[in-house]
Amino acid sequence: MKLKTNAHSLRGTITVPGDKSISHRSIMFGSLATGTTEISHFLRADDCLDTLKLFKQMGVPITDDGKKITIEGVGLRGLKNPGKTLDVGNSGTTIRLLMGILAGQSFSATLTGDSSIQKRPMNRVMLPLKEMGAKVEGNQQSEFPPIQVTGVNDLQPINYHIPVASAQVKSALIFAALQACGETTLIEKEKTRNHTEVMIKQFGGNIEVEEKTIRVKGNQTFTGQSISIPGDISSAAFFIAAGLLVPGSQITLKNVGLSETRTGMIDVVKAMGGNIEITEIDELNESGNIIVSSSQLVATEISGELIPRLIDEIPIIALLATQAKGETLIKDAEELRVKETDRIQAVSDELNRLGASITPTADGLVIQGETKLTGGTVTSYGDHRIGMMLQIAALIVKEGEVVLDKSEAVSVSYPTFFDDLNELMEQTI
Repeated sequence: MKLKTNAHSLRGTITVPGDKSISHRSIMFGSLATGTTEISHFLRADDCLDTLKLFKQMGVPITDDGKKITIEGVGLRGLKNPGKTLDVGNSGTTIRLLMGILAGQSFSATLTGDSSIQKRPMNRVMLPLKEMGAKVEGNQQSEFPPIQVTGVNDLQPINYHIPVASAQVKSALIFAALQACGETTLIEKEKTRNHTEVMIKQFGGNIEVEEKTIRVKGNQTFTGQSISIPGDISSAAFFIAAGLLVPGSQITLKNVGLSETRTGMIDVVKAMGGNIEITEIDELNESGNIIVSSSQLVATEISGELIPRLIDEIPIIALLATQAKGETLIKDAEELRVKETDRIQAVSDELNRLGASITPTADGLVIQGETKLTGGTVTSYGDHRIGMMLQIAALIVKEGEVVLDKSEAVSVSYPTFFDDLNELMEQTI
């Protein structure tokens, strides 16, 4: 696909799709609750639609009229044997959280996914689930999918230090703990996005969180809710970057989720001297509008406890760093090596093809700015966030064209990405 290059300015207002993490979890909690759950502004992208499909395959009545998802919950232990392999597509969130959910059910199920999923490590979930008494086996006794989960009705609570800073791992273990006989204690390596904890309370459950320690009691019940999902800040991040980088731009992003566990990118933009403003804050729904405009950026260091708050935004932050004055250092981000692709290597390889000066390290990137980007042929590797980042990079290419291989990966989280970009460009013609 030939990408749009040499943008002169971007102006206008857009509403980014619903938050991907919350969309996944709304289907899961709605299914495990009793009563009716109604979901608006659900992300109808490949990953979340795969989650919806799998819960229907496990006997949950779910309808979608195009505007609202309606779920008739079956209760915490009401899922049914699907009778076939459950295919999560490209969704790491779906496979890992489902492992925790299936650990306490009364049947055995096999989880698989695309070629990317089949390379992603699962011991980080499998090993603690085995400690709880679940039977979990990977392909040919490995830690890789397909994964067979045989649920047990008497899962045991555990005290567990989570060795990686991962919201997926934490959430999988919380779902298992909700079905255990007693109280489970989980200690995070670093605080990660807290959508699962928030949603437990939203659906009438109980969970105790004190700094990095989480306590969950088993055998809880949940009640169906009405949920309006805010825009995904990880999707908004691409247009935040576009507004900062393209001269003469001003973009307003409406109703974006602003959970403090997800707003690391906003902190980084401010540290880099970016013009960014948050308005119309809705404290109850943790959302607001983001207004961003063209800026002269300076380098910064991104590390430590900040990393889990922006782990999915690092590819687009790396692009910002190529246009910032000075050397930007990103470290403590080894988790990027096991995402949809090795994002550390992918970001370095593809931006360097366009003229950037980036050196990958074991746990991050060293990025020299300011560098002039030029045309070239690049690939998303089938990773949605790499694909969108490369289109934003193409906007500031002045010479040559940029051709993107595997552009279809963008639909995993943002099906209307290219349409929204066109709208912002058309308003400046």
